[in-house]
Parts: sequence; structure tokens; C-alpha cells
Amino acid sequence: MNVRRRLIPTAALAGAVALAATALTACSGTAGAAGAEDGKLDVMASFYPMQFLAEQIGKDHVKVATLTKPGVEPHDLEITPKQTAQLGEADVVLYLKTLQPAVDKAVAQSGVKNVVDAGTLTTLEAHGTSGHEDHEHAAEGEGAGDGHGEAGEDPHVWLDPVKYAEIAKGVGAALEKSDPDHAADYKKNTDDLVAKLGALDTEFKDGLKNTASKTFITTHSAFGYLAERYGLDQEGISGVDPESEPSPARMKELQTLAKQDNVSTVFFETLASDKTAKTLATDAGLKTDVLDPLEGITDKSQGADYFEVMRANLKNLQKALGTK
Repeated sequence: MNVRRRLIPTAALAGAVALAATALTACSGTAGAAGAEDGKLDVMASFYPMQFLAEQIGKDHVKVATLTKPGVEPHDLEITPKQTAQLGEADVVLYLKTLQPAVDKAVAQSGVKNVVDAGTLTTLEAHGTSGHEDHEHAAEGEGAGDGHGEAGEDPHVWLDPVKYAEIAKGVGAALEKSDPDHAADYKKNTDDLVAKLGALDTEFKDGLKNTASKTFITTHSAFGYLAERYGLDQEGISGVDPESEPSPARMKELQTLAKQDNVSTVFFETLASDKTAKTLATDAGLKTDVLDPLEGITDKSQGADYFEVMRANLKNLQKALGTK
């Protein structure tokens, strides 16, 4: 009898443990992989350009979240423990290594198997400006170890529609691999997006073919790929870091350059301060306008998505450079 009394509670305890384990499994399933309840692929994007690709290619088959909320300057992003945990639950992570050091660290700690680094899907290059600033920054060591790529590689590849299309193809292939049941849809959506980016490339080529000037000045040297693609010369006030302060010598040099190269406008962006742009414009008698590096979409953006903002950038460049 004593043995029997000991066995009954032990069996009951085992049953309780089994029920608890079942409940725990169910809970973890709803929070984690593959969007168990809705069947959607759970994609975490590091910032807007990656988010846009996931949404355009994945459409109804994916649930996309982003680590960089609208209005946050991506370069300065800090990751919360909650975001790190969310990252670890994603089926696929899309990011651009070296652009956001905090994201790089979180991705390394996440343990996610399907991680796509956009920088490996195209060729990264080193960009400064067309003038003396390259030598100044090289002397100061800028670009080495500043979170913008190895040997000063420029991470702003999405501003070149051709390179962005190359990245889109790689993202599409990654989604096909992660969710083979919808591979045909991902392939079709990728092809559609690549075609739209090809049309945008043609618009920029035609729109910037004949201009009075080829030089533009911007606070944030994010447009090196765009300038190279369309035969323009980018002159950055602050280099690749939009918050860095230019030297007095650099400001004076830009005033001289503006006169020499028939520059009419100093560009600033929506997510960083316009103080230096306005100071230079006032001192040199120039106008100011927006050239958006598309690191995030806010209510201040000149468009609701990548294509609208890029076309606004094209119009602003045409106006500033004097389209013939």
C-alpha cells in the first residue's frame, strides 16, 4: 500500500510535466519560427532599404519587421535586449554588414541560420568625393574602423538602382530557399522589382545626361555609387558620417569649388541636421534642397516609398545641376 501511494502522485506529476511541456511548445511556436499561426515567413530587416526589398519580394507570404524605426538615423542605432530577442526568433534576417555596428553585433549573437548580408550580393567600393576631401580623410584615417566597411568601403549601395537590383536578386533567392513552397511567387516578384529598378536606372540616365554642372554638394557623402553610375561628382561636407563636423578649411574649399564648378545648391537630408548645409549656402550665396539617402521613410520624406523618393531626388538633382 505504501508503494502504491508513492506511485500515484509520481504519475500525476509526470502528467502535469507533460502538459506543461506541451503548453510551452505551443507558446514558443506562436512567437517564433515561420509565423506558425499565419504561415508567413518571419523576416527581420535591419533598416528601410532591406525592409522594402523584403516587402516587395515577399508580399503576402512574409511578415516583415525592422530594427530601425522611422525617423531614427541608422548609423547611430542602438539595439535593445527586446530587439535582440526578436532577431533571434526571425526565420530570415536581412542586413548590410558594417553600416550599423550594433546590428552586426546583435546578428552575431542571435543564432539565426538564414542571415543575408546585402554587401555580399553586389560589389562594394570605396567612395569619398571627387576632390581634396579624399586626401584629408585618408590622412585622418576616416573610413578605417569607423563602421563603414573594410578599407573605407561605401555601404550606400541601394542608391544605385543597378546595384540595388543585384541585391534584390540575392534576397529573392534567399526567400525562395527559406520558403520553397512559395518559390515561384518570390521569383516573379523579384523579376518585377528588378524590371522597375531597370526603368528607374533609365530615368536617371536620361534625366542627368545633359546638365550645366556635374558637381553636387551634400552634407552626407552617401551618393558615391549614384554619382559614379550617372557621371556626376559628389562633394561631401561631412564625409560618410552625417553628424561629423567639417573643418573651416573644408568649408572654405567648398565655397571655392562651388564657384569653379557652377554649383547652385547645397543638399541636406531629412534624418540629419541641416545646420552645416545652411551655413555653407549662406556663406557661398547658394540655395539649399533635399537629397534623401533613403535610410528611412518619415512624414518629412519626399515620397512614400523607395521609388517615389528616388524620383524626387532625380528632380532635385536636375534642378540643381541645370538640366538642358
